[in-house]
Amino acid sequence: MYLGNQPALSYTSFAKQDFTTSATTSYTLDNPVTNENELALFINFVRQEAGTAYTASGVNLTLSSATSASDDMYAIFLGKAIQTVNPPNGSVGTAQIADLAVTSGKLASGVLPTNTPNFFVRRTSNISISSNNVSTKITFDTEDYDTDNAYDTSTGKFTPQVAGKYFIIVQVRFADTASSTDIATANIYKNGSNLIGQGVGFDSDYAPYIQTSGIVEMNGSTDYIEGYSYQRLSQIDITGNSGNATFMTGYKIIE
Repeated sequence: MYLGNQPALSYTSFAKQDFTTSATTSYTLDNPVTNENELALFINFVRQEAGTAYTASGVNLTLSSATSASDDMYAIFLGKAIQTVNPPNGSVGTAQIADLAVTSGKLASGVLPTNTPNFFVRRTSNISISSNNVSTKITFDTEDYDTDNAYDTSTGKFTPQVAGKYFIIVQVRFADTASSTDIATANIYKNGSNLIGQGVGFDSDYAPYIQTSGIVEMNGSTDYIEGYSYQRLSQIDITGNSGNATFMTGYKIIE
């Protein structure tokens, strides 16, 4: 039973002093003692008998025989125990921590994995299509965000320098100028080759939104992603001036 708050648990260790030995019988202690019985003295790892091999008073330690420079000597202060409410370094293992006890606020920045790199880029002007049956690269000219500066608005390439799996989305909107039934696609290209695509068929005077998505594995050095669109028959402009109509976005998946 306690009056007031229960004392915190404490951990005890004894103070130790290592000596630099020489051909002498006199040494100075780091901590004062009442007598030699408050010390455990070891010379060359052999415990010495208090009162016979040495005496001590205050900070003065006197040996019955002189040491040499090659001797190893240290003392344990039996009367000076050091207490702390903090456990000794390295003494806490997984078993001592309760399940779900550690929160993210206790972890240093960068310890937990994040969904970076991530980015969102869009097209702000139309792309005129001049030929049928072609695949058109879409250079998204505006970045809403790009955490690692991995997207290049001049080349249209997303080149993350962090290896892993990425979830990528490409959306394309077409102008409503189709003159006949047509087929168009939105595509994710990796390293210049078509990797994932989604297509729709549509009639004239219809402006479809086409979106494709998928998981792409990147090597974190040279792999890159681009957005493309394919049209089979009609030369329909890609719309880029209507909010987020035509965009590409992606993020690294936490594994």
